[in-house]
This record gives sequence, structure tokens and C-alpha cells, in this order.
Amino acid sequence: MTLLFVGIGGSLGAVSRFWVGKMMSQKFGADFPWGTFCVNLLGALLLGILSAFDASKNVYLLLGDGFLGAFTTFSSFMYEGFNLFKSSEKLNAFAYVVGTVILGIVGYFAGFGIAKML
Repeated sequence: MTLLFVGIGGSLGAVSRFWVGKMMSQKFGADFPWGTFCVNLLGALLLGILSAFDASKNVYLLLGDGFLGAFTTFSSFMYEGFNLFKSSEKLNAFAYVVGTVILGIVGYFAGFGIAKML
């Protein structure tokens, strides 16, 4: 049953990440990895919200491990950050890497705080 919850959530998360990434690239262009940047920050915010609720194990498997685990992407984050450094876009690379980490932490705590206020 555990794998079913993670698999369903993961499938939906992966498709959502692909869709959001494509939308962001079309809207803002591909010079900066806006899709990955946005899904990782949104994922941090949503994980903070989920963490604040005392969700059952199955809900966490579906939404936390499954959906958000597949929606956010560390591997793409590293690949895109490295490529920005490699293509001599050091300012964009620095903003992307540092911004993702710092704003991800802020997003998690913001989501947690918002959920606790509800």
C-alpha cells in the first residue's frame, strides 16, 4: 500500500513539474531556469504547510514523499546551476543556487507558519 500512495503522488507530481516547467519557460524564456526555481520554492512552501498539519502516514506518503518528492527536483537544480556556471553566467548561477536555498528555507517556514495560523 505504501508504494501505491507514493507512486500515485509521484506520478501526479512529476507531470505537474513538467507542466509548470514548460509554462514558466514559455512565459519567461529559457535564459534562467524559472521552472525548476518555481517548483522547488512552491514545493518547499507546500511541504511546510503539510508538515504543520498532523497528517496521517498515508496522506504524507501520497503528498509529501510522492507528490512533492516528484514535483521538486534536486537533480535538475544541480544540473541547471552547474550549466549556468559552465556557460559563464556566474551572476545568474549564484542567484539561482543561493536564491533557491535561502528562499526554499523561507518558503518552508512560511508555509508552516501559515498553516499553524489556520
